[in-house]
Parts: sequence; C-alpha cells; structure tokens
Amino acid sequence: MFAVVRTGGKQYRVAAGDKIAVEKLAGEAGDTVTLGDVLLAGEGDKIADASKVAVSAEIIAQAKGEKVVVFKKRRRHNYRRKAGHRQQLTLLRITAVGDSKAAPKKDATEAAPKKAAPAKKAEAAEKKPAEKKAAPKKAAPKKAAPKKEGAAEKAPAKKAAAKSEAKK
Repeated sequence: MFAVVRTGGKQYRVAAGDKIAVEKLAGEAGDTVTLGDVLLAGEGDKIADASKVAVSAEIIAQAKGEKVVVFKKRRRHNYRRKAGHRQQLTLLRITAVGDSKAAPKKDATEAAPKKAAPAKKAEAAEKKPAEKKAAPKKAAPKKAAPKKEGAAEKAPAKKAAAKSEAKK
C-alpha cells in the first residue's frame, strides 16, 4: 500500500520500508512519529479513503542537508557578500501505511514507555544541574580565598599610607 503525505510544506509518496528525508520534526532517533496529513492512499490502481489511513514512521536520525552558498556581487562597486546555509533534516523510515484503527494501538503501547522516559530524563536533568552548581562552588573558594585575603591585607596598608600622607 502507498500513501502521499504532506509534511514540512512538501509532499512525499511513501510505502512501508521507504526511507525519506523531510524538514526537521521534533523527536530523537528511535522515536515513532505519525504523519497525519495523508492526501492520497491506495494499492496498485485502487484508491482508498485517505481520511482512514495513517502513516507511521521511525526517526532514524536528525541531520543537516548539503551546504548552499549564497554569493552576492555588484560589479565595479567592490561589493561582495558570501553566506552559507545548511537545512535541518529528519531522516525517516516508514514502518506502516495502513488503517488508522491499527496505528493508534501501536502508538498507545509505545507512548506509555515514552511518557515514563521523559520523567526519568527530567529527574536526571534536575540532579545534574545541582551537581554542576555544587562542584564550582566548592572549587571556587579554594582558589579565590587566598587572593581575597591578600588583597584585603594590601588594601588597608595603602589606605593608611595615603591617609598619613594626606595629613602631612
């Protein structure tokens, strides 16, 4: 079965097992994405109802496209501008093209572990900043303390000398 889907302002004809590069989608490698904007679906010469078809895909990787060089020049005016651009892409492997009734069951079973995983990541993220903040605070006073003490001893001596000269 094949389907024509729209994502990132472009249309792609896909079938199960195809690999495509699309405009950047949210997610990490290994995540499952459902491409919901199905324009056309069918098998061979037969056309199916596109509203009942869902396309599920797995993210292979987040990547960048080829570099595009933009060069502007105006003759006889010493005007040259050079800029580059690399488009953000998501590489997808189409896992299933079929009825939307079958697709949500797969998404529902995979969605439960994904919801638990971000919670673990959030907990880990909360722990990591605390550790990072604690480490520099411990290291900074050891290095900074002698400098501050030395600076404090020198400063009163200079001030006392300046006061005595001002009185004379």
